[in-house]
Amino acid sequence: MSYTDGMRPSGSPQELEQRRYRALALLQQGLSPVEVAQRVGVDRRSVRRWNSAARRQGQEALRAQPAPGRPTRLSAGQQRVLERALLRGPEAAGFPTPLWTCPRVADWIQQRFGIRYHVDHVGRLLHALGFTPQKPARRAVERDEEAIGQWVKQQWPAIKKKRRA
Repeated sequence: MSYTDGMRPSGSPQELEQRRYRALALLQQGLSPVEVAQRVGVDRRSVRRWNSAARRQGQEALRAQPAPGRPTRLSAGQQRVLERALLRGPEAAGFPTPLWTCPRVADWIQQRFGIRYHVDHVGRLLHALGFTPQKPARRAVERDEEAIGQWVKQQWPAIKKKRRA
C-alpha cells in the first residue's frame, strides 16, 4: 500500500503514531528508508521526514497531534443517536418523504439537541460518521406498486415463455 497520491493515510491518530514509531524502529535496525516505507505502507519521503524530525526533536516529534479545526459540537452519544435516526429514515423522524437532505439533518439536530449546524457543515459531519451522498431512485408519483406486482406475477411469465418459443 502506498500513499504517493497525496491522500491522508487511513487510521486513527494513535494508529498513525504507532506507524511512525515502527518506521523509526526499523530505521534504527538498519533498514533503508525505501524498505521501511514498503513495510509500513507509506511513501519513502514520509519515512525520511519522520526520521529527520526525530533526529531534530526526539521521538516526541512523532506523537499524534490533535486534529486541526473546530471540534464537532455533538458529543459521542449524540452522534450515535443521530446515526440511529439516520438509519431509521427521515419518515420515522417526521419528514414527509424518504430522503435525508443536509437541511433536514440540520433541522433534526436543532430540534433534537438544540444545536445549530450550518447546512454546509452537516455534509462534513455526515461524512465523518461514514455516510455518503445517495441519489434517490426516481419513481413516478402515480406508480402503483400493487398493480406492478400483479403484472410481474401473472403477465410477465406468459410473455417470457412466448419469447423463448
